[in-house]
Amino acid sequence: MLSPQLLQTLRDYWQLYRPRTWLFPNPSGTGPIDIKVAQRIYGAARDRAGLGRNGGIHTLRHSFATHLLESGADIHTIQRLLGHGHVSTTMRYFHLAQNKLTGTTSPLELLDTVLR
Repeated sequence: MLSPQLLQTLRDYWQLYRPRTWLFPNPSGTGPIDIKVAQRIYGAARDRAGLGRNGGIHTLRHSFATHLLESGADIHTIQRLLGHGHVSTTMRYFHLAQNKLTGTTSPLELLDTVLR
């Protein structure tokens, strides 16, 4: 899932740097960017955004999955977007907001409208 704005930014990046095999290569161009470099970039962006020191780069996956779920995406779609082979793996990502849990209407409430 790429927003049009992010897609344009990536196109501009590609036009400027013309990476061959890896979109974000290591300095020698022989492999992908090192995970420690990616983590430092993420940490710097997180700090600039004023988000505090909690949450590493993997928090992005958890947040992505949680926001998709809270916006109504079904679990199997989220599973495929995250690249999980089993839905049980996807289920570990969900940290639902308390208001989402408490704001859910009980199916018993629906009986009242049926019985009237």
